[in-house]
Amino acid sequence: MESTCPVVKAKYATAKGLVESAVTEIKMNRKKKMNLVWVEAAGCSGNIISLLNGCAPNVGYFLTDMVDLKYNNSLMKAQGDEAQRQLIDTLDTEFILIVDGAVSTKDNGIYNITGNYKGKAITGMEEVKKTAAKAKYILTVGTCASYGGISAARPNPSGCISAFDYIKKELNREAIRVPGCPAHPDWVMGTIAQIILFSDIELDEDRRPVVFYGVTIHDICPRRSYFERRIFAKSVGEKGCMFKLGCRGPVTKTDCPTRKWNDYVNWPIGDNTPCIGCAQRGFPDAMEPFINI
Repeated sequence: MESTCPVVKAKYATAKGLVESAVTEIKMNRKKKMNLVWVEAAGCSGNIISLLNGCAPNVGYFLTDMVDLKYNNSLMKAQGDEAQRQLIDTLDTEFILIVDGAVSTKDNGIYNITGNYKGKAITGMEEVKKTAAKAKYILTVGTCASYGGISAARPNPSGCISAFDYIKKELNREAIRVPGCPAHPDWVMGTIAQIILFSDIELDEDRRPVVFYGVTIHDICPRRSYFERRIFAKSVGEKGCMFKLGCRGPVTKTDCPTRKWNDYVNWPIGDNTPCIGCAQRGFPDAMEPFINI
């Protein structure tokens, strides 16, 4: 039965199913395995750690069967000039770019150095600009890359802005936002699988993949019935809706309640803490205080 409901779609088009479909199409020579460049700009590398925790599929399967990882500050074997030469060679190929982290713009980006080449320091700002100019598809992964996030939070001494806004301003190019602090591995792998399978994927008004960001946490929260009956928790750990404790579920669009984290075991509200809106525009400044007591 056909349905346009994002929740229903997610049940039948999980990251695992999307990735396996993409790999099958690649092996049948109906789709092309694409190169992947992952630039870590001004951030904490939390999205890489999150990706390494992926289990459906695991990251090894994703990086060997679906894409060819050509460059990443943390995961690649090559270092220094060799790593930069590998990146430069990839710029002349068809590749997907992931930018992880905000872009430091103050003093020409000197507060975020991502590498060195022939004795010259390479700034994150420079690396984002040269890769985004050549990429076929661009994903800003994580809330720092998508909206500025913690890297651009007050007082923002390094002049960080989101990679999404920087790429739009400097190159007039659009990216796909995959926010989260960090982004769930399914959101990243599933989005890339959709790109390989369909090229033109369904995005919302904020350029997020609808299959993962189509509804608010509040819409599908298992505590929604408490909200409807006006049963509100007065402190963390109590039964009831945590809206009055400052839960940001009503304004945060992700599928955390059904997808969950850490091998699909748990998620913040499932562990009796309010959602802090880490995947939403304005995090963290607009979401503080995280808990109202």
